[in-house]
Amino acid sequence: MELAVGGGMRRSASHTSLSESDDFDLSRLLNKPRIKVERQRSFDDRSLSDVSHSGGYARGGGGFDGMYSPGGGLRSLIGTPASSALHSFEPHPIVGDAWEALRRSLVFFRGQPLGTIAAFDHASEEVLNYDQVFVRDFVPSALAFLMNGEPEIVKNFLLKTLLLQSREKKVDRFKLGEGAMPASFKVLHDAKKGVDTLHADFGESAIGRVAPVDSGFWWIILLRAYTKSTGDLTLAETPECQKGMRLILSLCLSEGFDTFPTLLCADGCCMIDRRMGVYGYTIEIQALFFMALRCALQMLKHDTEGNEFVEKIATRLHALSYHMRSYFWLDFQQLNDIYRYKTEEYSHTAVNKFNVIPDSIPDWLFDFMPCQGGFFIGNVSPARMDFRWFALGNMIAILSSLATPEQSTAIMDLIEERWEELIGEMPLKICYPAIENHEWRIVTGCDPKNTRWSYHNGGSWPVLSAVLLWLLTAACIKTGRPQIARRAIDLAERRLLKDGWPEYYDGKLGRYVGKQARKFQTWSIAGYLVAKMMLEDPSHLGMISLEEDRAMLKPVLRRSASWTN
Repeated sequence: MELAVGGGMRRSASHTSLSESDDFDLSRLLNKPRIKVERQRSFDDRSLSDVSHSGGYARGGGGFDGMYSPGGGLRSLIGTPASSALHSFEPHPIVGDAWEALRRSLVFFRGQPLGTIAAFDHASEEVLNYDQVFVRDFVPSALAFLMNGEPEIVKNFLLKTLLLQSREKKVDRFKLGEGAMPASFKVLHDAKKGVDTLHADFGESAIGRVAPVDSGFWWIILLRAYTKSTGDLTLAETPECQKGMRLILSLCLSEGFDTFPTLLCADGCCMIDRRMGVYGYTIEIQALFFMALRCALQMLKHDTEGNEFVEKIATRLHALSYHMRSYFWLDFQQLNDIYRYKTEEYSHTAVNKFNVIPDSIPDWLFDFMPCQGGFFIGNVSPARMDFRWFALGNMIAILSSLATPEQSTAIMDLIEERWEELIGEMPLKICYPAIENHEWRIVTGCDPKNTRWSYHNGGSWPVLSAVLLWLLTAACIKTGRPQIARRAIDLAERRLLKDGWPEYYDGKLGRYVGKQARKFQTWSIAGYLVAKMMLEDPSHLGMISLEEDRAMLKPVLRRSASWTN
């Protein structure tokens, strides 16, 4: 595999954008003087009903979401763009090492940078699939390069994964859906013939043989981030990208026997890629689903093919936002209501709609739930609520505005109130609490890697697979709590470089390097850089954040509903 030589940092002009919603002013979050800017109505300020009836976003010179606002300003010392001297600060000594390690992980295809491998661990004898480029794991690397003014690698990645999507996909002679995106791919170099080829894994080689559901969602989210960062509308508008989005949407918007607007998923189909009892409607997939739908709504052309999906997306978003905000949300009051549920209720008047037995509420939850604070629980399905905390789903819920402003505040309140449990000495718990003893045997299938407080079973992940530390930072900035992000990053900086950028940490407080953690884990490196650059220049948040669409709080009015009025 050809790797980039050297750790030099490219310095270039900032190509970031700042959401211009009236109720979202990033400058106040850092207590800095407000910068006067010319305001325009962005796509994020428009309602879904506007989309359904007006024919979509303005085309040509405007673009979507007020998309492109060059930064100019001063350069920081770490080779990343800074919006102004007010946002600059002295970089931590490990930032330079992080950039050097990130560039060592670069993968090239026919001379062009295409992605970053999962880990560059010289000490590990077992390579497994850590020498491949993972779709979800490349996202923090992509954002780091976008923030540093290096979009070409991201463009190459987006286009090459589209080619992989178009290939026929089979697992044990069973054909996958046409729109499925690969979990990962590898560049194969034939030195004799001088030819490079791409080999994709759609789940046929994965542990557990489960195809990824989230890869397609991350692809759509990254396409929007690229467009927001560069101001280049042409890539998203190409027939290839439009078709790629429609294929992904065709898979997840199909209607069947399910009575819920959420997306039914198998255990192991997402970031938590081993059996952890997340089968059904896991919060991670629902939040990513919601965010990808909103991103696609901004980028789909309003032509004959696109309009059909625009209407489906608008309808689904209304139902999905109501379902998630109503049934997945848990705070002190809601917990008390569930505690007093009656069971075996019938008809539309039922309060306990999923027939959840109050005795199924775990004991730990009563002490864990603060009087102020709340979170989206892990899963809701007939007769079952998974009350565990899952970090990715809650962070994405904030950034996508699946969470209302009040719910977003409550999630951050919970993190502050339960700092020891969720952050400890190494941010951030991927889920809480760990399952153990007989429950661990049943739920995980006695998985030796998912023992209590390790790996996906309560382990601490600095930035696993496009998440945690950088997403926590983004959520903190959006909710006006940058001090939480600074505190978490300070904890990570004490050990990340010294410990060799490990994949994850073990223990209740995250004190121990994971027993099977790979070193020089690329998403840990890239996620740290993204978190640092986002704190330095909060306008980067515009790449990955969506503002609330208040129209989703209103029911969609159809002719059949109004006919009798």
